[in-house]
Amino acid sequence: MGHRILGLDPGLAILGFGIIEGLAPEAAPAAGAQEGVAVVDFGVIETPAKTPVGDRLCTIYTDLHSLLNQFKPDLVVIEKFFFYRMGNTILVAQARGVVMLVLAQHSLPYIEFTPAQVKQALTGYGNADKAEVQEAVARELGLDRIPRPDDAADGLALALAAWYQR
Repeated sequence: MGHRILGLDPGLAILGFGIIEGLAPEAAPAAGAQEGVAVVDFGVIETPAKTPVGDRLCTIYTDLHSLLNQFKPDLVVIEKFFFYRMGNTILVAQARGVVMLVLAQHSLPYIEFTPAQVKQALTGYGNADKAEVQEAVARELGLDRIPRPDDAADGLALALAAWYQR
């Protein structure tokens, strides 16, 4: 087993995640994949809009614990908080707080990247659009299509940015 990196794109409605693993030099990467790195899994933790906020935060808490127990990452990378609309900002901050709590409970190290840092790492251009970043994720991981939903692709992009920084 290599070095596992979990990328998290926090949100209350949808929390995207992507897990990659750095492979030992003798392990052959998938056709077209960045040498030495492979996708382990990706997806989202979703919470229904009409559910009370406390229940939604509990879902994130429980599901993230399960994710960490299942995949046992060595490092977590989180999208650095970015301000949108005030109402949405508070909800995302609450979800981020739950993420930080769960990571602390698992004693997991984490780093944070801004969206511009991720774009720079994957495309060489800090103002790249979402499609360019998603295409870079698919290309670098040797995937035959862009991961869906977008939040999962963002989780993989975060994990790749951390892999490149190592």
